[in-house]
Amino acid sequence: MNLPTWITLSRLLGLPFILYLLNDPTPDNRWLCVGIFVVAAGTDWVDGYLARKLDLVTELGKFLDPLVDKLLVLGSLLALIELQLVPAWGVFLILARELAIAGWRVNPNLTGNSSISGANIWGKLKTVVQIMAIAFLIAPLSPQWDTLSIVLFWLAVAVSLISGWIYILPNISSSKEKSISE
Repeated sequence: MNLPTWITLSRLLGLPFILYLLNDPTPDNRWLCVGIFVVAAGTDWVDGYLARKLDLVTELGKFLDPLVDKLLVLGSLLALIELQLVPAWGVFLILARELAIAGWRVNPNLTGNSSISGANIWGKLKTVVQIMAIAFLIAPLSPQWDTLSIVLFWLAVAVSLISGWIYILPNISSSKEKSISE
């Protein structure tokens, strides 16, 4: 394993702390969780930058990076369900999208190739909006921020679904064209 892959895996180290601290969601614990979450999420940019800059992009890295992102995001969202800050059905929509795209990416029968494809610009936008929403929702902000926090959450749900559709649609079209020509 190379340095970018180790950085990717290090992102998971923050999740147990976030989940543990949110079991006792005092303002101090919540601010600590925001810090841990933002630092962990920031390693997503660092590992990608280093992998490209040092020419260390690997199939393992392309597989682990989105998987670790999903675990960080979904683990944090599950804690937010428990705190009754987001509805479970909204998180389910994000989870369904993430599972569908993860399966789509690695299944050569669906994508038409045997390598793992990376995220497109919509997938990257989805990740940024999810990170922003989660950070705002974890932060113990005054009630005047509640509307912005929940709007960011629903924007994250919408961008997640849109990005999933944009990812799958061209692959569906090319699969139909292949089956017609065969």
